[in-house]
Amino acid sequence: KQILVLGLDGAGKTSVLHSLATNHVKRSVAPTKGFNAICVNTEESQMEFLEIGGSESLRSYWKMYLPNVLLLIYVVDSADHARLPVAKQLLHQLIQNNSTLPVVVLANKQDLEGAYCITDIHDALALSDIGDERKMFLIGTHVAEDGSEISSSMKDAKELIAQLVLETQ
Repeated sequence: KQILVLGLDGAGKTSVLHSLATNHVKRSVAPTKGFNAICVNTEESQMEFLEIGGSESLRSYWKMYLPNVLLLIYVVDSADHARLPVAKQLLHQLIQNNSTLPVVVLANKQDLEGAYCITDIHDALALSDIGDERKMFLIGTHVAEDGSEISSSMKDAKELIAQLVLETQ
């Protein structure tokens, strides 16, 4: 069982994944041209993450992987205001047929000037409309300087993801 990592191209999925896997920052500038699989070990469990690129040509694959996952991590670029409506539409389409799949939304790039705060991201993605049955989390994250340790928000996200994986297995 895998953890699926999705989001629009440029949202920071690969950088977030690398940070979760190594506890260190490595910014990725090249877009994921397909799939990216990473294993993350914690004291309690081993987690398998599958990232699928966010370009339009790859989005058609997203739904095919949903039935087999424990958890969906959806990464959005908090500073990319123009594309938040698209991110919202895709997220709602993805989860409409699966009312129990836990979702962790990472409002990434919180360190950028003009980034929407968590409340604005919550509203822009209409997370209130997603339903009460599902476990749903929204965490503000950012990937800092290359080589530095990950931020406390990334550590919190990693702990939350590990906890959700334990609960759903």
